[in-house]
Amino acid sequence: MFSWPYATALWLGILTSISPCPLATNIAAISFVGRRVGRTDKVLLSGLFYTIGRAVTYLAVGAVAVAGVSSIPQVSTFLQRYMNKLLGPLLIIVGLILCGVIRFDLPSLVSSRRAQEQAERGGVLGAGILGIIFALSFCPVSAGLFFGSLVPLSIAHDSVLVMPSLYGIGTGVPVAVFALLVALGAQSVGKAFNILSRVEWWVRRGTGVVFILVGVYFVLSHILGIEVPA
Repeated sequence: MFSWPYATALWLGILTSISPCPLATNIAAISFVGRRVGRTDKVLLSGLFYTIGRAVTYLAVGAVAVAGVSSIPQVSTFLQRYMNKLLGPLLIIVGLILCGVIRFDLPSLVSSRRAQEQAERGGVLGAGILGIIFALSFCPVSAGLFFGSLVPLSIAHDSVLVMPSLYGIGTGVPVAVFALLVALGAQSVGKAFNILSRVEWWVRRGTGVVFILVGVYFVLSHILGIEVPA
């Protein structure tokens, strides 16, 4: 049954994809896909393979992280006992990152230009390779959302496969949509990206505020033992 934890995993993926750093990689991906604008079927296939590449990568990384933590008896027992207490501070930290209060830099593991050049050799399948490479290029926001929110959420709900998959699909949705626009000959893809970047500022901070409020609730109820009306 599709419930709020799964919807949250999907939303976290979408939010990741429209955040500044991932959005830049997605623009690069759209540029790569757009080179095949003369062939509608290849544009759509490239967008699909890029989305699949991202989804599979996040599924693999998430599954390894969740399964690895859960397979260690001591860690699994600790998390089962203290997960609700850990979620509060984690959500607050991620919320502060989303609101831009906490800032930090992560080293870039991949050059977008080099990735596109290598993927170009693979044709349509190269778009899938591009999705894998860009998915592994974590930035502060995507790292916070993935490791600070998705992984703990997946552990709490014992979801090794489904939630990471939904997150990956969410990160690829905008690319698939814009690939469709390119395939249909849309002339306003750049404008759509500009609008999306402006909307993202409000959406990201709104989500950050929600994370902080939920985190405060978890801290009050599970750490301080204060009864808070749900």
